[in-house]
Amino acid sequence: MLNSKNSKKRFESTKKYIDKLQENNSKLNVIRLDLAYKKPYSNDVTLEEANKDIERMFNNKRSNSIFQDQVGYVCKKEYTKERGMHFHTYFFFDSQKVQKSAFKADQIGKYWSKHITEEKGSYHNCHRNKYINDGIGMLEHTDEEKRQNLDGAISYLCKDEQDIEPLKTNKKERAFTRGTLPRSKGNVGRPRNNSKDT
Repeated sequence: MLNSKNSKKRFESTKKYIDKLQENNSKLNVIRLDLAYKKPYSNDVTLEEANKDIERMFNNKRSNSIFQDQVGYVCKKEYTKERGMHFHTYFFFDSQKVQKSAFKADQIGKYWSKHITEEKGSYHNCHRNKYINDGIGMLEHTDEEKRQNLDGAISYLCKDEQDIEPLKTNKKERAFTRGTLPRSKGNVGRPRNNSKDT
């Protein structure tokens, strides 16, 4: 259950964002991984430092072949005493060009660990696990069940718990970010039936 008006609004906005990605691409490859920091670094990384790292990674996608066929992303920043600052991320790729989900997740994770954080970072490749309600990997526009599973996972990220509120020095700082809504390419994929979502 979403726990506030803001989290519900965030979730509906993100569903529309993924709808648009599906409209523009006949198939998506949904890559999920968690990005964090190794001990003992995780005890000391500030929100500001973590922001610089994640923003650098997103900005570098323009000139990095790992992200060449990326069409979107969703990212939730979280802080816990056990793990410190960490990120739950979904990367959306054109699956006509990127087929190997686990391999792509490892590529992104290794890039985060070695190049962005200079060996201070760690990652968890969610494609190495088996999930009952699997919303990651290849997502065809006809696969409503997988899309519902993805929506369920995204709704979790839209909740307000485990937020970054204790660390914020700027009120405008957002824990949840995503890519910008892409322009329509015409009906490449299949338009979603939005009547179900209202």
